[in-house]
Formats: sequence, structure tokens, C-alpha cells
Amino acid sequence: MYSNFAPTNLHYTMETYNYPDLKILEEKNSFYKKLLFQSPDLIFQFSITKEGTLAFPFLSKSVLTHFDLSPEEKFLDAFTILKSRIHPDDFDLFIQSIQKSKSNLKEWNHEFRAILPQKGLKWYKGFAMVEKDERNTVHFFGKITDISSFKLQELQLKISEQRFSFALEASSEGIWDLDVKANTVFYSSQSMKMLEFEAKDTIESINLWDDRVHPEDKNKYLDDIQLHIKNKTPFYENTQRVMTLSGDYKWILSRGKIIERDSNNLPLRIIGTHTDISAQKEKEHHLLQTLEIVSEQNSRLLNFAHIVSHNLRSHSGNIEMLLNIIADETDEDFIQETFNHLKTSSKALSQTIVHLKELVEIQSELVQKKENLNLNTYLGKTLDILGEEIKKNKVIIQNKLCKNQTIVFNPAYLESILLNFTSNAIRYSHPDRTPVIRYSLTSNKQHKILEIEDNGLGINLEKHGKKIFGMYKTFHKHKDSRGIGLFITKNQIEAMGGKVDVTSKVGIGTTFKIYFYE
Repeated sequence: MYSNFAPTNLHYTMETYNYPDLKILEEKNSFYKKLLFQSPDLIFQFSITKEGTLAFPFLSKSVLTHFDLSPEEKFLDAFTILKSRIHPDDFDLFIQSIQKSKSNLKEWNHEFRAILPQKGLKWYKGFAMVEKDERNTVHFFGKITDISSFKLQELQLKISEQRFSFALEASSEGIWDLDVKANTVFYSSQSMKMLEFEAKDTIESINLWDDRVHPEDKNKYLDDIQLHIKNKTPFYENTQRVMTLSGDYKWILSRGKIIERDSNNLPLRIIGTHTDISAQKEKEHHLLQTLEIVSEQNSRLLNFAHIVSHNLRSHSGNIEMLLNIIADETDEDFIQETFNHLKTSSKALSQTIVHLKELVEIQSELVQKKENLNLNTYLGKTLDILGEEIKKNKVIIQNKLCKNQTIVFNPAYLESILLNFTSNAIRYSHPDRTPVIRYSLTSNKQHKILEIEDNGLGINLEKHGKKIFGMYKTFHKHKDSRGIGLFITKNQIEAMGGKVDVTSKVGIGTTFKIYFYE
């Protein structure tokens, strides 16, 4: 087939062969023809003369099936056939590729689409060696292969990758792929982005991630991986804190599964995902804080109920007793004296109700009533109230407080706290030595710290440490122990934003430290 230029004249030179040689040539010719006919590819010779004439001096018969050519079409010129079959969007690039190989005499390698009458759209790949003869005609010797099925697979793979990539972006999950032997990991762009590195796919040492895992999470992180490697778990899953490029930590959920093992069942490749769950962890933290607040409020409510029950019961019992005396007594002077006691008790009850009202306001946070209180003055009141017990038990009081030392606190709570700790120190004094209670005040940047130290029985903190401030928890067999005092006291301290610690040794004594905010 030639272009619309005049066909080139063919010149033949007659050569003679003896019979055996001719027989061999015929056999070879037959063999090559069979090879060409069996080949699914289009074998061709394509020539361009120096005048620009296009011709196909040779085409294998498969050209008819390749390009749906009719018997009449195969006699058309080369340019017309190419133009009629090659996709319009690819034709110019096809011609340019031919011209480029013709100019530099380098092999031709090009992919193009064809639109065929019966088969429709097809993809082809052409390859040819390029030579120039003595007449400056450039010859292309090569083949054209149908790559439509390959292109379809390539397109489907590309679509799958795009879907997978979109799904990953939408889910904000990173991908990691560990090469166990090389000890390197492929990290997807999303994984790198989580660590605040440049958001691009990369292959790095496994240490890039491992070295950034929080020290407190490291052992569990490595143990979980080993459990999966040893086939103890069907997949690997771990939550760890990982340090970002800025030095902050993020909570990351890592999942993975071994997908390839060697003949000894050792892992060769592990693939998994990274999920940033920092926001979820933050919500969990806030939820726990809320639960703690609710629990603390419930404890304060119970605390208040016990204070009301204890204080009002004392006053009501006293008033009831005085009223009974007045009802049974006939001596006017004694009745008057008892009535005066009744007025005093009534006044004390009114004062208690006022204090309880203040406590309600504090617990509901309607009023945060705090005053600058002289600690020595309030300790003096406590020691006066417990004067008979101190005298009876021969307690030595060592007051190391300065006269003018003050704290900002609620008056009613401070009275209750000093009373509870001091009465406990007396109640649980050691029977074999004189009780000593020491009071001192130190400070740090945030707190003033009141220490109340005794040399009493002490508490086994290894056994009772977690429940020492619990309600109805007692640690010594004492007839007056109800397990209320320390519970109430701790809640009173925490209600005002403070905290309390305890150190104790059995048989030596106990020290309580109450932290008041400056």
C-alpha cells in the first residue's frame, strides 16, 4: 500500500541457485510465512521516501483482522487507511512520533487508540526498528500489538486506586506497610500528616514511628505487635500517644495484619492503618471529668446530709431534754435557769441553720464564701471544745503556728476540719505512750499546707490507703468509730478547691497535710 503519491518503481536482480539451495530457501520461506501467519501481532514494514511518500511494502495478513479492513480497503493508500482508523485525538501524536523516529533514526515506540467499524475502540502499541537505505528512504520494521485488555485492566486498577485514595481521604486514615526484613515502612501521606510532616507518601525506617511513641505506651505497643507476630491474636491493634513534629502528642489507633510469611512462618510483610483519635480521647476525658464532677457533687450531697443530721440531732436532742426538765420541774428559779439554757440552745440552733444555709450555697456554687481566717484563732476554738478530752488523755499539744498566719477558707468548714482531725488523733492515740499532736504551716508556690501530726496507732496504708477517706470506713476497733469523719473532712476540703494527703506507719503515727490554695 502506498500513499497518493506515485508508487516507487521496483527493480529486481536475477540470481541463480542450484536445486538444493533453492529447496532450502523455499523451506525457510515457508517456515517464516507460518510464523507470520500464526503471530497475533501485526508485522509490518513501513517506508517513507525522501520525497515524503508513505508505503507499506509488507503487511502480515493479520492486518485485516486487526483493523477490520475490507478486501477493497487494503488497496487504499497508507495515509488514508491510518487516518480512517486511528482515533482523531491520537492521530497528530501518532504522526509526530513517526516523524521523530524518522529524524533521529531511533526505534519507534508508541501507544495509540483506533476506532474500528466492528470492534469499536481498541488500544494498540507499536514498536519498530528504524533504518535508512542508500536512497534516503527510511524503513520501519516492527509490529503492532493489541493492548486493549491490558489498558482495560490498567483503567480498572486506576479507578480502584482512585476510589481507595478517596475513601482514605474521606476517612482520614493513614496506611502503613512494614517490610519486616528491611525494617522499613511505607507511610501514606495521611500518616505523615498526622505527625505534622510533609503530607506525601514515603518509605522510612520503622524507628520514625517507634521512637515517637510515648514512653508510658511503648511496652504495650511493642507487646501487642509481638502477640500478633506469634499468632496469639488474629490482628494487631493498639492505641498509643505519638509525638508530632511540634513536640505535642496525638492519640493514634494502630491496626495491622500479617499478609505474608516465609517458610518458617516468620512475618515478611504487615499492612495496617493509622487513625487519629485525639478528638475522641478528648471527649472521653471531658466525659470522665463530668462523671467525676457528678460523683463529687453526690459525695458533697451525702456529706451535707450527714452534717445536717449530726448537727440538728444534737441541738434537737438538747432542746427536747430541756423542755422535759421544764415540764417536770416546779422550782421557779430552776425553771428560769433551764429556760435560759433553752434560749441559748435555740440561739445555737439558729446559728447552725445559718451555717447550713451557707453550706448549701457553697455546695450549689451560688456563693463561694471564703474569708481570710486566722488559723491560730480557729485552732484555739477547737482545743477549747476538746479541752476535757485533751486533759483526760494527757495530750501534749505542740502548736507551731504563728499568731498571724491566715488562710482563705470557709469558716464552718475550717471548724469542722480542725475538730475532726484533732478528735481522731486523740481517739486513736497509742495506749503505751503520751499522745502528742503537732500543728505547723508551710507553703509552696500554689498552696499553704497545714500539717497535723500525731504519734498514735497509725494506719496500714498498703491495706487501707485507697479507702481511708471512704464513707463508713474504720481501721481500728474503737467503740465510737463510725467512719464518717474523714469522709466529711475530705469533701469539705475539696469543696473549697483544696486537697488532703496522708502518710502513716502502724505503731508510729499519722500525718495529714491539708493544702489550701493561696
